[in-house]
Amino acid sequence: MSLLFQGVSHRFGDSRVLRDVSLEARAGEITCLLGASGSGKSTLLRLAAGLEPLQAGRILLDGETLAEPGKGLPPERRPVGLVFQDHVLFPHKTVRENVEFGLRHLTGAKRREVSRSSLRSVSLNAFADRYPDTLSGGQQQRVALARALAPAPRVMLLDEPFANVDVTLRRALREDARQALRASGAIAVVVTHDPDEALELADRIAILGDGRILQAGTPAEVWQTPAQALVASLFGQAQRLSGTVTNGAVTTQFGVLPWQGAGAEGAACDVVTRPSAVRLRKAPQGAVVRDVRFLGDRYLVLASAAGETLRASVADLAGISVGDRVAATFDARGTFIYPATAPC
Repeated sequence: MSLLFQGVSHRFGDSRVLRDVSLEARAGEITCLLGASGSGKSTLLRLAAGLEPLQAGRILLDGETLAEPGKGLPPERRPVGLVFQDHVLFPHKTVRENVEFGLRHLTGAKRREVSRSSLRSVSLNAFADRYPDTLSGGQQQRVALARALAPAPRVMLLDEPFANVDVTLRRALREDARQALRASGAIAVVVTHDPDEALELADRIAILGDGRILQAGTPAEVWQTPAQALVASLFGQAQRLSGTVTNGAVTTQFGVLPWQGAGAEGAACDVVTRPSAVRLRKAPQGAVVRDVRFLGDRYLVLASAAGETLRASVADLAGISVGDRVAATFDARGTFIYPATAPC
């Protein structure tokens, strides 16, 4: 089973928010749509749910057309469960009654059985007789997830589901949601702007930028082999530095990177590197250390040169302190080089 987007484009007035998007989300997997605000990810979700009419392209579910320009199943007839940032629970109904709301086609006994099972899947079976306003934000979002899962939809669509949850509870909620979604066997598509959330939740990640799919793959693929600088910049708190091809290597303000690519002498490059991939040593003509911060098991060192700042995450300061001059070396496993204004 799969949810397939084929050549989907969409406009709001003169603003084009999706540009020829093709993507497949498979059953039993969690696909995360990752991107900044305005990248088109929520619009893609709304098109799948039938909340916006499809303007161009096709959306298919298990090979059958769900929507195409001029026609499509109305939202209430689509086998889709929805979870939004705002859980939109009925305040006058108990947790159990909220979950049973979409099960009115079942007998009373069957409704209770399904609602108990659904609440158990999100660790809330003990809260069935409570009202939403007596629950925490994270618990309310679990209820919303249980309510969406209860009718056993073929597709689950979640739009920034944890954005309004306290950061200290977010990881536990992600874990519960991942387990519940995987156990349901549904096609799950989750919208997020948080790269860490995508890595923790997803079996596959599709990165959107300016309405286009920039890259799609497993978390390992997008982490290890980002297709372009914008993708590389998303993960591992990466930073972008300017570089220049010099004598078959790439020179930055902080150090020289060996490089096997083909580029004209003097060509400009974007160097994207993660702080964990940077190693520092004292150097008389190097960048100036502006700040050192203790982060528990590591130190964050900030050095500046020629208007750029380099962040390095190191286990041992090796005598480096504020005011010292340093040079950097870069681990190739966390450093990536891309064309800038000229091919390189």
